[in-house]
Amino acid sequence: MKNIFKSIAVILFIMSVSYSFTSCGPAQKKEASDTPTSGVIKISADESFEPIIQQEIDVFESLYPKAGIVPEYVSEVDAITLLIRDSVRLAVTTRVLTQQEEETLHAKKLYPKTEKIAIDGIALIVNKENTDTLITVNDIEKILTGKITQWKQLYPKSKLGEIQMVFDNANSSTIRYAIDSICKGQKLSDKLRAQKNNNDVIDYVAQVPNAIGVIGASWIGNRSDTTRLSFSERINVMAVSSDDFANNANSYKPYQAYLAMGLYPFTRNVYIISTDPKTGLPSGFTKFVSTDRGQKIILKSGMVPATQVIRIVNVRDNL
Repeated sequence: MKNIFKSIAVILFIMSVSYSFTSCGPAQKKEASDTPTSGVIKISADESFEPIIQQEIDVFESLYPKAGIVPEYVSEVDAITLLIRDSVRLAVTTRVLTQQEEETLHAKKLYPKTEKIAIDGIALIVNKENTDTLITVNDIEKILTGKITQWKQLYPKSKLGEIQMVFDNANSSTIRYAIDSICKGQKLSDKLRAQKNNNDVIDYVAQVPNAIGVIGASWIGNRSDTTRLSFSERINVMAVSSDDFANNANSYKPYQAYLAMGLYPFTRNVYIISTDPKTGLPSGFTKFVSTDRGQKIILKSGMVPATQVIRIVNVRDNL
């Protein structure tokens, strides 16, 4: 499997599964403030997924003109806080609720339901002029914890100087992933930088030759490439290896297929958490995202659909 990195391009397809919402009929209670396809609600979402969630909302509202979904794109910490406070009935996150958070909701007579909707990759991006793009998981852990601070420690011939690793913001899900999944709870280096959002990370890396950006893979896709086999031309994407030494044969970029096959090491699940006490608009929107049409939007974003059957097709390129 490992020797196919440059010789095989892998494309994901989603197999169609028919689904339709039941329109609101006469049996609907008149006093209900919203139904699965009508009403107005506010939701919170991890800002890492703003492009995807906004597309889901736009398509859903076009199908159901009586539905209005008002999103608030915030850090993951804030997205969950809004849900716990009952300021929203739906949140998009990269983690499930803790036992304490569930107990807090139960005390309010709210019983959350969690639906996995996608698998995302955490991408590492570097400046376009930086051609040192092979790295190991162990190297990333050492950069995050301050054990490696110079590019020369990774690549002896490098002239880039100090490594500047940058995240979207201090309360983001990518920071939590770095702490929990990469560093296993170790303290992060105080030299790490935080921007305001994901676009700022891309802008920063595009301008700073010695930077490494940590960002959701859905932000760096080449939107003009319908095969989803290339990334933004503004930056380079690093290939990551789980082995002790990185080379072309054992290192992988966050292509959809490598996320689905478990070859790319930095992946995370994406969830919708709803506290909808009835079958209202939060439930209707969750069902839409989980069905064929909603999952195709996720597929086009560069993430892996979670609720629909997929197949992997190997297409040999000309390399």
